[in-house]
Amino acid sequence: MRIGELAARSGTTTRTLRYYESRGLLPARRGDNGYRTYDETDLTLLRQIRTLQDFGFDLEETRPFVECLRAGHPSGDACPASLAVYRSKLAELDTLIAELGAVRRKVAGELERAERTRDRLSAEAEVPGGPEPVCELGGRTS
Repeated sequence: MRIGELAARSGTTTRTLRYYESRGLLPARRGDNGYRTYDETDLTLLRQIRTLQDFGFDLEETRPFVECLRAGHPSGDACPASLAVYRSKLAELDTLIAELGAVRRKVAGELERAERTRDRLSAEAEVPGGPEPVCELGGRTS
């Protein structure tokens, strides 16, 4: 198949395919007429790359999976290098999840503090002579 058909079948653009070719992820085969030619194996490579990128893998992280497929394995994650990339990505995700958990706890703490302050101010406003409540837009509530 030609580059346009491969792009359409893989859900990408011809520009992306040329980029993958320049990075050595997609073979650069040419027919007698000079046009790029591709086959079903190339479509499988592209689907592997796209799936991994959907999972958050950068393009270089897909290389071991592509090489595994090119080596003749039915799955791109059947090789030790691919498994190592999976492990590395899981460790990266675990770190990000921990960081996000810490940020979430801080935000939740700030929310609790802000609600306590709001409740205290509201209670003081109900005491004769207490401060008059002010809404978020700077106007008075009454």
